[in-house]
Amino acid sequence: MKSKGSQHPQAAIVLSAGYGKRMRPLTATTPKPLINVAGKSMLQRAIDTLKEAQIKKCVVNVHYLADLVEIHASKATGIKIEISDERDELLETGGGIKKALPQLGQEPFVVMNSDSFWLEGVKPNLTALFEAWKPEYMDVLLLMAAAVDAVGYEGRGDYELDKQGGLTSRDERAVAPYIYSGIAIMKPELFANTPDGGFSLKQVFDQAEAKKRLYGVEGDGTWLHVGTPEGLEEAERAITLSAA
Repeated sequence: MKSKGSQHPQAAIVLSAGYGKRMRPLTATTPKPLINVAGKSMLQRAIDTLKEAQIKKCVVNVHYLADLVEIHASKATGIKIEISDERDELLETGGGIKKALPQLGQEPFVVMNSDSFWLEGVKPNLTALFEAWKPEYMDVLLLMAAAVDAVGYEGRGDYELDKQGGLTSRDERAVAPYIYSGIAIMKPELFANTPDGGFSLKQVFDQAEAKKRLYGVEGDGTWLHVGTPEGLEEAERAITLSAA
């Protein structure tokens, strides 16, 4: 299919509202996005990555220890920061994005988990994501990591990735070679028929997959998933080795 060319998103949301239960006891008094990895908080790493990719606005959703996350986010410079307040009700990944849609605008936007980041390869991964984004036939584009190269990941993978970039969800009993790295481009209209309140972003991905409009692009470099204290140690080790 002939491409109309990629479009550079101007807005992003960094998902920062969860309890981080798997990171306990570290998250008993510190929200997960503010945990330092090699001297810098995960939230700051996410914001810095978006700034480097020339994103103009970053929405940060807050719930658990919300005041701490809001204060930390407000100190960022070089990018417009807005807070999506979920103090009254934790809305999960899908519901949190839906609540923030008025702030994100009517154009496709970037979604970023605060606990997932990369040791970049030759080309920055957000640049690769933007170049691969073809809105004429994609509703969602996920940045994928090869399971064999991931740091801090112990799951069975998420998707199969075909030669055209189309994604197929892993069968429940199978193993898949690619993991969703927690970074994506999405169209806001995908949320038009979603439920009120909390729901998983996976519901939106599944809807796009059913229409054959869910795509992925493999990232370059090493994906670091910081989901547990052990994952944090592995990530810091990987960062130290990469800098040596």
